[in-house]
Amino acid sequence: MPSEFDTPQVPWSTSPDLWEKLKPLANQMRATPTPAENHLWRFIRKQALNVKFRRQHVFHRFIVDFYCHEARLIIEVDGVIHEYTQEEDALRQEFLESLGLRVLRFTNGEALQQTPAVLERIGEVLFEQLGR
Repeated sequence: MPSEFDTPQVPWSTSPDLWEKLKPLANQMRATPTPAENHLWRFIRKQALNVKFRRQHVFHRFIVDFYCHEARLIIEVDGVIHEYTQEEDALRQEFLESLGLRVLRFTNGEALQQTPAVLERIGEVLFEQLGR
């Protein structure tokens, strides 16, 4: 399935075979979010800047937690497992950034216990990216 980034500037797309494997996983992840993802989703889908976010969006071989196409912004909410996958997360982030995407990472604790600060940071980046 062609990607929205399948352009002369960024010629890549998710192969149809891989898309068929990732789509059900993304749907399952959307249906059963972590408590931190669910909590943050309730807020970012109502952002004051009126931008649309997608949950569990597929990029190439990765599924990201939240994505705003208009701002080219990815938001990741990292649980305990990410303490053990830092190298893989860094490679994944490097790949996504090579596509011209901005990646913000927050821990579960930040999303759940510091929500106003997390939302403020997201708002700042949206403002930077969109110029409004």
